[in-house]
Amino acid sequence: MDLTGKTALVTGANRGIGRALVESLAALPLDTILAGVRSPESFAPVTPPAGGTREIRPVELDLSSQASIDAGLDGLGEDLGAIDLLINNAGLMTGGLLEDQAMDEVYAMFQVNLAAVAHTTHRVLGGMLARGSGKVVNNASISGYAYFPAASTYAASKAGVVGLTQSLRRELKGTGVSTLLLITPGVDTDMLDATEAVYGRHMDTSTWDKVSPAEWGEKVVKAIHDDADELGPGGRTGLAKLASRGPAFLLDAASARMFSRRPR
Repeated sequence: MDLTGKTALVTGANRGIGRALVESLAALPLDTILAGVRSPESFAPVTPPAGGTREIRPVELDLSSQASIDAGLDGLGEDLGAIDLLINNAGLMTGGLLEDQAMDEVYAMFQVNLAAVAHTTHRVLGGMLARGSGKVVNNASISGYAYFPAASTYAASKAGVVGLTQSLRRELKGTGVSTLLLITPGVDTDMLDATEAVYGRHMDTSTWDKVSPAEWGEKVVKAIHDDADELGPGGRTGLAKLASRGPAFLLDAASARMFSRRPR
């Protein structure tokens, strides 16, 4: 996808992967990057290099409810219909034994990780289809494929993103609008630290692959440029994805080695 003069919206742009994506995109000659955040005044400015993006603007986008999403997108005005690239990056995580998980956190996670992805895409697609061009990028995570214990609800939310994106990819064939599914590995962010803290009570996380946000951001931007349908994680995480499409005993055996119902 040629991003010259285009408008992009990145959700969860204030930190971690979202921030890295904004910084990677900023080096390209887009017209506008809309950095979706809950609190625009807290967004640390990103200065594009010479020849980079013309404008990077933080915009208020709270994904916690249907009403807040509509309010944020309505607030974009004419920019909503001009979005050429939508990156649904924002996400929440919770985990642990299912009986121990707090249901309010589980509902909030499903809202942000899945419902908000469908809702935001629904609102943006109209402009893309009218122009006959555009791309929707969805962050599914390796958990959307490899269903390990202590990750039941998180894996379910990300599996939903996989299903949504793959169905949408086929639905959009011939329209000029395409999708990119991100099978995100362990990216060295605050969220990964929180994930390790939660899962680490029951799972051995010592062998998890980790990449830097900047490295992953560059890979995502390259996949967008190459019009890829899917970006996989590579390394051990890539092997886990392959195993997820094989006989169940492969992941069963890996889970048995790493998991304990008794807290570590």
